Amino acid sequence: MGDKLFPVLGGNPDWMSRLPEELHDVPLWNLALPGSHDTMSFCLDISSPVLRSESFLLRLTDLLLPCCTRPCIYRWATTQQSILADQGDLGIRFFDLRIAKNPASSSNLFFAHGIYTLLTVKEALKELAMWLEAHPKEIVIISCSHFDTMTNEDHVHLVEFIHILFNLKLCSSKNVPTLRSCWSKGQQVIISYDNEAMLLEHPELWRAIPYWYADTPNPKKVIGYLETQKLKGRPAGFYVSGLNLTEDATYVALHPCQTMRKMTMDALPLLLRWTEDQQPGPEPDRINIVCCDFVNYSVTLFSMHSTTWELEQLLGLCCMKLPCKSEAAMPVTA
Repeated sequence: MGDKLFPVLGGNPDWMSRLPEELHDVPLWNLALPGSHDTMSFCLDISSPVLRSESFLLRLTDLLLPCCTRPCIYRWATTQQSILADQGDLGIRFFDLRIAKNPASSSNLFFAHGIYTLLTVKEALKELAMWLEAHPKEIVIISCSHFDTMTNEDHVHLVEFIHILFNLKLCSSKNVPTLRSCWSKGQQVIISYDNEAMLLEHPELWRAIPYWYADTPNPKKVIGYLETQKLKGRPAGFYVSGLNLTEDATYVALHPCQTMRKMTMDALPLLLRWTEDQQPGPEPDRINIVCCDFVNYSVTLFSMHSTTWELEQLLGLCCMKLPCKSEAAMPVTA
């Protein structure tokens, strides 16, 4: 599919604006969009308590032996290492935001993956809003989900903040978003919000986007699961194919010195080869959003600007390639 590799950071911030005109009227759910799984896990707070939604046994262990539980959770829950702006520069256009209320904070909302983040939701969304100002023809999908221990009042305040922050940049769920339609209206943000009450009150919010994930640490099983799902047919709108691996207690116990990063890096060649065979589009076996862990270690190749490539290679398809030599030489540590 070509031999041009973009650098790890800063290499692909405006790829949507450079897509060929044939794609400007294609619904965004028929393009291939790169995403980051558990987007905000790069800033987990190792000193924070375990989420209230975790099992009683884990919370009890955390209460008695936090010096053991929290470093372990931190190693396995950290799935990204790049801030939002850098992820945007990489070409990421789907952000998986898992929101929670930290009992240690009376008003601020945070993100969470086993433990809470250092950055608040408002801080992160403001950073993304600033990035969008600098890239006016790029369109992002923000998936808000989980909402651990959040009250209805918390939801109301969060949606109000989103409205004020993004304002006219929001793309309504009543529309069929294409590059041309979004550009003509200055719209850059699609908000997926996994809360039925908020959806009923705010028609501009989009329903939760289906996320296909295999829930296994085995990359071959991940690929097998995704292929099985494709045989059933893709959803009509946006949907995610998750290349992320998932550890369980048994796997962690059998690999005491391993981390999520090392597990992902070991599996990366196989997982990324799978993307090379995928195509976007409305057909039942086509992909849309592809999410990955540690996106900064996957040099992203976007087929968007070479007139010599075949048309099907121009259909918004992203392929996560192997790290180039300078990154491949980097040590894999906790």
